[in-house]
Amino acid sequence: MAVLDFRLRAGYLFLAVVVGHVVLISAQVNARTGVPILETVTFGVFAEVQRATSAVLDGVSGAWSGYFALRGVRAENETLRRQLAEAQVQLQQERALAERSRSLEALLGLRQSAALATTGARIIGTAANPEFRTVTIDKGRADGLEPDMAVVAPAGVVGRVVVAGMRASRVQLLVDRNAAAGAVVERSRAQGVLAGAGDGRLRLDYVSEVSDVVEGDTVVTSGIDGIYPMGFVAGRVERVEKAGGAYRSIIVRPAVDFSSLEDVL
Repeated sequence: MAVLDFRLRAGYLFLAVVVGHVVLISAQVNARTGVPILETVTFGVFAEVQRATSAVLDGVSGAWSGYFALRGVRAENETLRRQLAEAQVQLQQERALAERSRSLEALLGLRQSAALATTGARIIGTAANPEFRTVTIDKGRADGLEPDMAVVAPAGVVGRVVVAGMRASRVQLLVDRNAAAGAVVERSRAQGVLAGAGDGRLRLDYVSEVSDVVEGDTVVTSGIDGIYPMGFVAGRVERVEKAGGAYRSIIVRPAVDFSSLEDVL
Protein backbone atom coordinates (compact mmCIF):
# COMPACT_ATOMS: atom_id res chain seq x y z
CA MET A 1 0.00 0.00 0.00
CA ALA A 2 2.84 2.37 0.81
CA VAL A 3 4.43 1.72 -2.61
CA LEU A 4 1.08 2.35 -4.32
CA ASP A 5 0.57 5.61 -2.45
CA PHE A 6 4.06 6.74 -3.35
CA ARG A 7 3.43 6.00 -7.04
CA LEU A 8 0.14 7.92 -7.01
CA ARG A 9 1.78 10.89 -5.39
CA ALA A 10 4.60 10.77 -7.87
CA GLY A 11 2.11 10.61 -10.74
CA TYR A 12 0.19 13.62 -9.42
CA LEU A 13 3.41 15.52 -8.97
CA PHE A 14 4.51 14.69 -12.52
CA LEU A 15 1.13 15.80 -13.88
CA ALA A 16 1.33 19.04 -11.95
CA VAL A 17 4.82 19.69 -13.31
CA VAL A 18 3.64 19.03 -16.88
CA VAL A 19 0.65 21.34 -16.49
CA GLY A 20 2.89 24.00 -14.99
CA HIS A 21 5.29 23.74 -17.96
CA VAL A 22 2.34 24.01 -20.37
CA VAL A 23 1.07 27.09 -18.56
CA LEU A 24 4.55 28.68 -18.57
CA ILE A 25 5.02 27.90 -22.22
CA SER A 26 1.52 29.27 -23.04
CA ALA A 27 2.32 32.43 -21.14
CA GLN A 28 5.52 32.91 -23.14
CA VAL A 29 4.29 31.82 -26.56
CA ASN A 30 2.23 34.39 -28.48
CA ALA A 31 -0.56 33.69 -30.94
CA ARG A 32 -0.64 35.20 -34.43
CA THR A 33 -2.35 38.28 -33.01
CA GLY A 34 0.57 38.92 -30.65
CA VAL A 35 -1.45 38.02 -27.53
CA PRO A 36 -0.10 35.20 -25.32
CA ILE A 37 -1.88 31.90 -25.77
CA LEU A 38 -2.60 31.63 -22.01
CA GLU A 39 -4.30 35.01 -22.03
CA THR A 40 -6.33 34.04 -25.08
CA VAL A 41 -7.47 30.79 -23.50
CA THR A 42 -8.23 32.48 -20.18
CA PHE A 43 -10.19 35.22 -21.95
CA GLY A 44 -12.17 32.61 -23.88
CA VAL A 45 -13.07 30.70 -20.72
CA PHE A 46 -14.09 33.80 -18.80
CA ALA A 47 -15.97 35.13 -21.83
CA GLU A 48 -18.11 31.98 -21.94
CA VAL A 49 -18.74 32.29 -18.21
CA GLN A 50 -19.77 35.92 -18.70
CA ARG A 51 -21.98 34.93 -21.64
CA ALA A 52 -23.76 32.28 -19.57
CA THR A 53 -24.13 34.64 -16.60
CA SER A 54 -25.53 37.38 -18.85
CA ALA A 55 -28.02 34.97 -20.41
CA VAL A 56 -29.23 33.87 -16.98
CA LEU A 57 -29.56 37.47 -15.77
CA ASP A 58 -31.41 38.49 -18.96
CA GLY A 59 -33.80 35.58 -18.51
CA VAL A 60 -34.46 36.46 -14.89
CA SER A 61 -34.92 40.14 -15.78
CA GLY A 62 -37.31 39.26 -18.62
CA ALA A 63 -39.33 36.98 -16.39
CA TRP A 64 -39.48 39.63 -13.67
CA SER A 65 -40.55 42.29 -16.16
CA GLY A 66 -43.14 39.92 -17.61
CA TYR A 67 -44.47 39.24 -14.13
CA PHE A 68 -44.98 42.93 -13.41
CA ALA A 69 -46.42 43.47 -16.89
CA LEU A 70 -48.86 40.62 -16.30
CA ARG A 71 -49.87 42.14 -12.96
CA GLY A 72 -50.46 45.43 -14.76
CA VAL A 73 -52.63 43.73 -17.38
CA ARG A 74 -54.64 41.98 -14.69
CA ALA A 75 -55.20 45.25 -12.85
CA GLU A 76 -56.26 46.91 -16.09
CA ASN A 77 -58.67 44.05 -16.82
CA GLU A 78 -60.19 44.36 -13.35
CA THR A 79 -60.66 48.09 -13.91
CA LEU A 80 -62.29 47.51 -17.29
CA ARG A 81 -64.59 44.84 -15.85
CA ARG A 82 -65.64 47.17 -13.05
CA GLN A 83 -66.29 49.99 -15.49
CA LEU A 84 -68.33 47.66 -17.71
CA ALA A 85 -70.41 46.51 -14.74
CA GLU A 86 -71.05 50.12 -13.71
CA ALA A 87 -72.05 50.99 -17.28
CA GLN A 88 -74.47 48.04 -17.40
CA VAL A 89 -76.06 49.09 -14.11
CA GLN A 90 -76.40 52.66 -15.36
CA LEU A 91 -77.95 51.38 -18.61
CA GLN A 92 -80.50 49.36 -16.65
CA GLN A 93 -81.35 52.41 -14.53
CA GLU A 94 -81.81 54.56 -17.63
CA ARG A 95 -83.95 51.85 -19.24
CA ALA A 96 -86.10 51.64 -16.09
CA LEU A 97 -86.51 55.43 -16.11
CA ALA A 98 -87.50 55.32 -19.78
CA GLU A 99 -90.09 52.63 -19.11
CA ARG A 100 -91.37 54.62 -16.14
CA SER A 101 -91.69 57.72 -18.34
CA ARG A 102 -93.64 55.80 -20.99
CA SER A 103 -95.96 54.40 -18.32
CA LEU A 104 -96.63 57.85 -16.89
CA GLU A 105 -97.23 59.28 -20.37
CA ALA A 106 -99.83 56.58 -21.06
CA LEU A 107 -101.46 57.23 -17.68
CA LEU A 108 -101.56 60.98 -18.38
CA GLY A 109 -103.16 60.32 -21.77
CA LEU A 110 -105.85 58.18 -20.13
CA ARG A 111 -106.47 60.83 -17.51
CA GLN A 112 -106.91 63.53 -20.12
CA SER A 113 -109.23 61.41 -22.28
CA ALA A 114 -111.43 60.16 -19.43
CA ALA A 115 -114.30 62.52 -18.60
CA LEU A 116 -113.94 61.61 -14.92
CA ALA A 117 -112.25 63.02 -11.84
CA THR A 118 -109.18 60.84 -11.30
CA THR A 119 -106.22 60.57 -8.97
CA GLY A 120 -102.92 59.00 -10.00
CA ALA A 121 -101.45 56.38 -7.70
CA ARG A 122 -98.51 54.02 -7.61
CA ILE A 123 -98.57 50.38 -6.57
CA ILE A 124 -96.38 49.87 -3.51
CA GLY A 125 -97.26 46.30 -2.51
CA THR A 126 -99.02 43.10 -3.51
CA ALA A 127 -100.90 40.42 -1.55
CA ALA A 128 -98.84 37.38 -0.56
CA ASN A 129 -101.84 35.03 -0.89
CA PRO A 130 -102.56 34.15 -4.56
CA GLU A 131 -106.16 33.23 -3.63
CA PHE A 132 -106.92 36.87 -2.88
CA ARG A 133 -105.54 39.10 -5.62
CA THR A 134 -105.02 42.56 -4.16
CA VAL A 135 -102.47 45.36 -4.40
CA THR A 136 -101.65 48.35 -2.21
CA ILE A 137 -101.47 51.85 -3.68
CA ASP A 138 -99.87 54.96 -2.20
CA LYS A 139 -103.03 57.09 -2.02
CA GLY A 140 -105.82 57.05 0.57
CA ARG A 141 -108.57 59.07 2.20
CA ALA A 142 -106.27 62.09 2.49
CA ASP A 143 -106.21 62.11 -1.32
CA GLY A 144 -109.98 61.71 -1.70
CA LEU A 145 -110.13 57.92 -2.12
CA GLU A 146 -113.07 55.91 -0.79
CA PRO A 147 -114.11 52.24 -0.89
CA ASP A 148 -115.73 51.01 -4.14
CA MET A 149 -113.92 53.54 -6.30
CA ALA A 150 -112.91 52.04 -9.64
CA VAL A 151 -109.20 51.64 -10.42
CA VAL A 152 -108.08 51.65 -14.06
CA ALA A 153 -104.88 51.69 -16.11
CA PRO A 154 -104.13 52.65 -19.73
CA ALA A 155 -104.62 49.01 -20.78
CA GLY A 156 -108.01 48.65 -19.07
CA VAL A 157 -109.82 47.87 -15.83
CA VAL A 158 -107.66 47.04 -12.79
CA GLY A 159 -110.16 46.61 -9.93
CA ARG A 160 -111.78 48.55 -7.10
CA VAL A 161 -110.76 50.08 -3.77
CA VAL A 162 -111.86 47.82 -0.89
CA VAL A 163 -109.98 49.45 2.01
CA ALA A 164 -109.12 53.15 2.09
CA GLY A 165 -106.50 54.12 4.65
CA MET A 166 -105.31 57.60 5.38
CA ARG A 167 -102.27 57.45 3.07
CA ALA A 168 -102.66 54.10 1.33
CA SER A 169 -105.44 51.87 0.03
CA ARG A 170 -106.03 48.24 -0.81
CA VAL A 171 -107.30 47.42 -4.29
CA GLN A 172 -109.09 44.19 -5.17
CA LEU A 173 -108.00 43.17 -8.65
CA LEU A 174 -110.59 42.21 -11.22
CA VAL A 175 -109.06 38.71 -11.45
CA ASP A 176 -109.67 38.01 -7.76
CA ARG A 177 -112.05 35.05 -7.40
CA ASN A 178 -114.39 37.21 -5.28
CA ALA A 179 -114.44 40.15 -7.72
CA ALA A 180 -117.22 40.87 -10.20
CA ALA A 181 -118.18 43.57 -12.68
CA GLY A 182 -121.00 44.18 -15.13
CA ALA A 183 -119.74 43.67 -18.68
CA VAL A 184 -120.86 43.73 -22.28
CA VAL A 185 -119.40 42.32 -25.49
CA GLU A 186 -118.49 45.43 -27.44
CA ARG A 187 -119.34 44.05 -30.88
CA SER A 188 -122.66 42.30 -30.27
CA ARG A 189 -123.69 44.09 -27.03
CA ALA A 190 -124.26 40.73 -25.33
CA GLN A 191 -124.34 41.35 -21.59
CA GLY A 192 -122.99 39.32 -18.70
CA VAL A 193 -121.03 39.46 -15.45
CA LEU A 194 -117.24 39.26 -15.28
CA ALA A 195 -115.79 37.28 -12.38
CA GLY A 196 -112.31 36.10 -11.44
CA ALA A 197 -111.63 32.54 -12.61
CA GLY A 198 -108.93 31.93 -9.99
CA ASP A 199 -106.15 31.32 -12.50
CA GLY A 200 -105.38 34.86 -13.62
CA ARG A 201 -108.21 34.91 -16.16
CA LEU A 202 -111.87 35.99 -16.12
CA ARG A 203 -115.22 34.28 -16.66
CA LEU A 204 -118.04 36.01 -18.47
CA ASP A 205 -121.08 34.52 -16.78
CA TYR A 206 -124.79 34.68 -17.51
CA VAL A 207 -124.38 35.16 -21.27
CA SER A 208 -127.29 33.61 -23.15
CA GLU A 209 -126.67 30.51 -25.26
CA VAL A 210 -128.06 32.31 -28.29
CA SER A 211 -125.88 35.42 -27.86
CA ASP A 212 -123.36 36.32 -30.56
CA VAL A 213 -119.97 35.91 -28.89
CA VAL A 214 -116.81 34.68 -30.64
CA GLU A 215 -113.15 34.38 -29.76
CA GLY A 216 -111.31 37.71 -29.97
CA ASP A 217 -114.32 39.84 -29.04
CA THR A 218 -113.55 42.79 -26.77
CA VAL A 219 -115.34 42.84 -23.43
CA VAL A 220 -115.95 46.24 -21.80
CA THR A 221 -117.59 47.40 -18.59
CA SER A 222 -121.31 48.03 -18.82
CA GLY A 223 -121.60 50.42 -15.84
CA ILE A 224 -124.66 48.65 -14.38
CA ASP A 225 -122.77 47.67 -11.19
CA GLY A 226 -122.42 51.29 -10.12
CA ILE A 227 -118.66 50.93 -9.58
CA TYR A 228 -116.92 50.73 -12.94
CA PRO A 229 -117.59 53.46 -15.51
CA MET A 230 -119.10 52.28 -18.77
CA GLY A 231 -116.92 51.48 -21.75
CA PHE A 232 -113.57 50.61 -20.11
CA VAL A 233 -111.84 47.57 -21.63
CA ALA A 234 -111.81 44.52 -19.36
CA GLY A 235 -110.36 41.90 -21.70
CA ARG A 236 -110.78 39.79 -24.81
CA VAL A 237 -112.68 36.56 -25.28
CA GLU A 238 -110.26 33.65 -25.28
CA ARG A 239 -112.61 30.67 -25.42
CA VAL A 240 -116.33 30.11 -25.98
CA GLU A 241 -117.93 26.77 -25.13
CA LYS A 242 -121.40 25.40 -24.67
CA ALA A 243 -122.19 24.87 -21.00
CA GLY A 244 -125.12 22.56 -21.60
CA GLY A 245 -127.72 24.93 -20.12
CA ALA A 246 -129.15 28.32 -20.94
CA TYR A 247 -125.76 30.05 -20.74
CA ARG A 248 -122.43 29.80 -22.46
CA SER A 249 -119.06 29.17 -20.81
CA ILE A 250 -116.85 32.08 -21.81
CA ILE A 251 -113.25 32.62 -20.71
CA VAL A 252 -111.80 36.13 -21.01
CA ARG A 253 -108.13 37.11 -20.92
CA PRO A 254 -107.68 40.36 -18.92
CA ALA A 255 -106.58 43.42 -20.83
CA VAL A 256 -104.21 44.42 -18.02
CA ASP A 257 -100.97 42.58 -17.35
CA PHE A 258 -101.16 42.60 -13.55
CA SER A 259 -97.62 41.21 -13.17
CA SER A 260 -96.09 44.39 -14.61
CA LEU A 261 -98.57 46.96 -13.32
CA GLU A 262 -96.98 50.00 -11.65
CA ASP A 263 -99.25 53.05 -12.00
CA VAL A 264 -103.03 53.39 -11.92
CA LEU A 265 -105.84 55.96 -11.84
